[in-house]
Amino acid sequence: MSERFFLSSPPRDGHAVLDGQEARHLTRVMRCRVGDEVVVFDGGGSAWPARVARIGRDDVALEVGEPVHDPERSRGRVTLAVALPKGDRQKWLVEKLTELGVDSLVPLTTTRGVAEATPAAIERLERSVIEACKQCGRNTLMRIESPRGLDDVLAHCGVDTMSFLADGSGDPFDHSLVAGRPAVVLVGPEGGFTPEERAAAEALGATRLSLGPYILRVETAAIAAAARFA
Repeated sequence: MSERFFLSSPPRDGHAVLDGQEARHLTRVMRCRVGDEVVVFDGGGSAWPARVARIGRDDVALEVGEPVHDPERSRGRVTLAVALPKGDRQKWLVEKLTELGVDSLVPLTTTRGVAEATPAAIERLERSVIEACKQCGRNTLMRIESPRGLDDVLAHCGVDTMSFLADGSGDPFDHSLVAGRPAVVLVGPEGGFTPEERAAAEALGATRLSLGPYILRVETAAIAAAARFA
């Protein structure tokens, strides 16, 4: 058995416990038995080989081995602030951004936005991050942040952070602009940012960035940005 499972709490003294959906997946879907070997990760950059020691009604006790830590990386943190699309396209977006190594996703509130990031929606997206990490081998969860407006996102950028506004009138991506610095990329709804939003973003220091010659759907634009920065 080579499935990966997410730990809501890191191991202690060589022991860990799977609970909730992860325990149900292991026992009811994977039909695990005592002695089966799995891999567990904590969402903070570490993973452990583990062996099933006990199967309870609502949890699974594990004996864990030595941790494997993610290597340090040279690039800065990458945050995408995205006006979420509707329905299942949100899950697909989150899955791909997780696979590409994006650090944080901010649901962006805009004038022409079509989807509201309710608490229930945020919870679903967080679960999608876990599922994507299990599948792709990533040990650090992509953070789903609270919904924020464009002004709020840019106003809270660190002094070292480069900020970009995805816009067809911008310049192509130049990797030397970032050079290992943290980056925030704003991706608007399919109706586009309003002129007022573009002006506000530029006033707060954002640089317009072209992602190619064609009009992209929201999730395509976000993935194209992630592939350049992450």
